[in-house]
Amino acid sequence: MKIALAQLNYHIGNFEGNLHKMLRAIEEARRQGADLICFGELAVCGYPPRDFLEFDDFIQRCQASVQALREVSGGIGIVVGAPTRNPVVEGKDLYNSAYFLYEGEVIGVQHKALLPTYDIFDEYRYFEPASAFRPVAFKGYKIALTICEDIWNVGNDNPLYTICPLDEMRPYQPDLILNLSASPFHYGQASERLRIIRANVERYGIPMFYVNHVGAQTDLIFDGGSVVMSPNGQVFDEMPYFKETLRTYSLEEVLRGGRQCQQSKEKIPLIHDALILGIRDYFDKLRFSKAILGLSGGIDSAVTCTLAVEALGAENVRGLLMPGPFSSEHSLTDARQLAERLGISYDIVPISGVYEAFLHALEPLFAHQPFNITEENIQARIRGTLLMAMSNKFGHILLNTSNKSEMAVGYGTLYGDMCGGLAVLGDVYKTEVYALANYLNTLPIGRYSQRGVIPENSILKPPSAELRPNQKDSDNLPEYDVLDPLLFHYIEGRRGPRELVQMGFDEALVARVLRMVNTNEFKREQAAPVLRVSPKSFGMGRRMPIVGKYLS
Repeated sequence: MKIALAQLNYHIGNFEGNLHKMLRAIEEARRQGADLICFGELAVCGYPPRDFLEFDDFIQRCQASVQALREVSGGIGIVVGAPTRNPVVEGKDLYNSAYFLYEGEVIGVQHKALLPTYDIFDEYRYFEPASAFRPVAFKGYKIALTICEDIWNVGNDNPLYTICPLDEMRPYQPDLILNLSASPFHYGQASERLRIIRANVERYGIPMFYVNHVGAQTDLIFDGGSVVMSPNGQVFDEMPYFKETLRTYSLEEVLRGGRQCQQSKEKIPLIHDALILGIRDYFDKLRFSKAILGLSGGIDSAVTCTLAVEALGAENVRGLLMPGPFSSEHSLTDARQLAERLGISYDIVPISGVYEAFLHALEPLFAHQPFNITEENIQARIRGTLLMAMSNKFGHILLNTSNKSEMAVGYGTLYGDMCGGLAVLGDVYKTEVYALANYLNTLPIGRYSQRGVIPENSILKPPSAELRPNQKDSDNLPEYDVLDPLLFHYIEGRRGPRELVQMGFDEALVARVLRMVNTNEFKREQAAPVLRVSPKSFGMGRRMPIVGKYLS
């Protein structure tokens, strides 16, 4: 038997587009001699559909797509994810299901049992868990259908769940496992995915064919990396990351083992590729093509701009240089040099005159109060207003350039440098931004024939917002090589203050930094969507009260 895995980039709610992709994949699988083709979790509608699932018309259109696939299942089995209605009044209205279609018939339906409700997931909001488990018979084989999280409780070792779907199917002695996934990317997920697949294969002694989504759905990025694993626990094949792919495998060859094809899992290259896909899909799926951003000469805007050029093309990226009263000459030079190396269009709009006009208008109200953060924020908000004006006038999406370190401690101005439609680096700590810049400088990008598109001075100079004379970030924040590990252990590691002190962090520093993180929750509530590349990003996966007193 030959099994095709279709690792596709779906678009939530784009039923016609998703169906068209699957129909093309079916035809290609036929050409490759496949007996069976497998698509991802909720492939007909895209994942995660969230509250679209509460619309009756949305479910009807999902079922119409399943029917269309059923009509082309002559001579080839089709396994596809879709929501189905729960006929029982008690419980949730829907199941998250895998359909097995063949010769115009539905020969099997398996519902998802393990419904994740943590971090970015909220499936129990919509779906009823499965209570029945039985493999599907196809061409002399018994196939265990599982959906994503269903394989993440190996032998009931996951305390989140009380049932193991494959243990329930074990008495039927299935010959292989098909897993339909929609598993979002973070930089450690690929290694963890292989560990879980191997644990299942070794427990049950049968091969697994695991198909994942690829593509970005706003903040969530899906990396693909679909896996075929032989019964001996060896990776038979791992599909490319961040790329649509269809491959057909001989079950007999997989059973014999061998081949060993795996992708690199280096952190910074993975983050780079994820951000490129995240930017590109955000624009494509919203049907926008042009981006604008502020270029300050600093590292964050340089990295954001370079990523945007890779994702969208230099002709679709525009920079705005807005020197103010405290901007250094080298910052303007660095920003211009980057724009010219990348080959993007750019404009220079000095803001000193606008800034002075603001101060003049506010002078009677401020009553000669001393210069402080208020005046600094005015500069940032002038720049934000200019960028939003350009965005509105020309139909560009404004890319926000704030990094995760800044977002964490509130080192950004609402309605100023926090403006934007998409936060490209909002899940990348400052130290990682530098690593990303160095990686980008190993690649030939834009018009620059040499490697090293980001000016060296943008990387080497002390980071500064340049909102007052001789300002440096370290005037207000700990050095980033100290700050970032502390933030990581608090945000990703969920370590409390006492634990952080026990780890060796200074007690006064811990109190200061955690206070900054928690009192700036209101800013993050108003921030642009953040492309998720870490295990714990700012967004729907991190839900904190704005007025909570813990650690304050």
